[in-house]
Amino acid sequence: MPGVWRRFNGERLNGSLHDAVEEVIRREHQQGHRLKVCIGTDSQVFGKHTEFATVIVFLREKRGGFMFIHNEKVPHRHSVKERLLLEVSKSVEIAYSLCDLLDAYDVDLEVHADINTNPHFQSNAALHEAMGYILSMGFAFKAKPEAFASSCCANKVI
Repeated sequence: MPGVWRRFNGERLNGSLHDAVEEVIRREHQQGHRLKVCIGTDSQVFGKHTEFATVIVFLREKRGGFMFIHNEKVPHRHSVKERLLLEVSKSVEIAYSLCDLLDAYDVDLEVHADINTNPHFQSNAALHEAMGYILSMGFAFKAKPEAFASSCCANKVI
């Protein structure tokens, strides 16, 4: 995913995303923290463009967490289902680029989809495709209400 990644405080990450994530994992392990990584994307339509926010949430077992953020604007609108599947594909792209690194350091990974499991919501139309895509890539899948990385964290930084 091209573009600039940043911390929640706005500080840009230096170097590659892979290197920044590895640095975080090493530092957290040295401090005795066990990590889990959750990746999620949310989007919002603004007039004739859509803004996507992808987050990598680092959870320290019983010690809080922090995240890296990437924002991207695209100049056109999508159907609800297409937009939700684009969110999932952005999350999977990042998960795939980091999975070898996370495996090497024994860090659990979840991919979160901002999709409601309740069939009365529009987002439910993409549930089966999103779940199939994420699971077929070998990643743990979470949907609403457990998908906090996409539905809470990414939602706050659009």
